[in-house]
Amino acid sequence: MSAESRENLQRMVDNVAEENEGYRIDFTMASDEGAAIIKRYGIFNANSPDDRPLPHPTVYVIDREGLVHWKFTEVDYRIRPENADILAALEEIG
Repeated sequence: MSAESRENLQRMVDNVAEENEGYRIDFTMASDEGAAIIKRYGIFNANSPDDRPLPHPTVYVIDREGLVHWKFTEVDYRIRPENADILAALEEIG
């Protein structure tokens, strides 16, 4: 989820492909211009620049009914969840 416009997200996808020998991001990038969803989930980074609202890096594991089973949020963008933790949360919901 990003507060960037769809056009800016596509530019980023294209730049990644150009800089990484054609590697294509193969997941959907969700645009939340205005950051309404980001704010509703409580992950808005109040320290982000006014012209570029940013969420705190967050990972959710959500089941098909929309129930959140696991969440990882960190204010330091350099700290990310381990793949093993995400996989374990996914295994719990089968």
